Amino acid sequence: MAVVEVICSLIGWLCLYIFFCCTFSQRGPEWNCRLVTLCHGLVIVLLMAYVVFIVGPWPFTHAGSENTDLQVLALSVCLGYFFFDIGWCVCYHTEGPVMLAHHVASILGILIALIMGVSGCETCAVVFGSEITNPLLQTRWFLRKLGLYDGLLGDAVDLLFITLFATVRIGVGALLFYCELTSPRTSVIMKIGGVVMYGLAWVFMVDIARFGYKKSKTKYKRWKERQRLKDSDAHKLDKRD
Repeated sequence: MAVVEVICSLIGWLCLYIFFCCTFSQRGPEWNCRLVTLCHGLVIVLLMAYVVFIVGPWPFTHAGSENTDLQVLALSVCLGYFFFDIGWCVCYHTEGPVMLAHHVASILGILIALIMGVSGCETCAVVFGSEITNPLLQTRWFLRKLGLYDGLLGDAVDLLFITLFATVRIGVGALLFYCELTSPRTSVIMKIGGVVMYGLAWVFMVDIARFGYKKSKTKYKRWKERQRLKDSDAHKLDKRD
């Protein structure tokens, strides 16, 4: 059943991409692919939130437990998307080695969880944490393309993205990582996968911190320049009076 669900998911995301290509034919392939990515991010975050926080079991206490049917369905939907996305990225050469490594690690992690039939709860939690910032990342890209990024809306999206990434993927992710490593039920291969995924999260965090520092520094310089111009104009007016 999982194989059928993954194939149906892959076909579904591919059909959605074709639909966007037909609807927004004046846009490039990346625009339409990112629309699919945005849809996937919203759908999978809501689905994983339901699976992890409402249905359960709780990943912090049941890491390594047997997969439920709902967990298998949710992971299959996500895996089908990752197959679509990595195929698109390889075809159009849009992503660097770090992002491709993240995609490959995600695919392998989900595949192992589905094949072994265990660790579905913590895998769903990892997917939730990984994808919760994705809609913001895509929103930022669309704002830039539409010329709406340089303003309060762009700053709000960036701030929320950095905050969520740091608190969920790094902060809560550290707790989940510890629970997975110390769980007697979790297999060695899943623990190694946890090390890889959390390590990649820190690689992204370093890049995000650099971006945040550079943007804050640029904003501060612009503010100082505006203040200098205001003081200069005020000084000129005082001289005229």
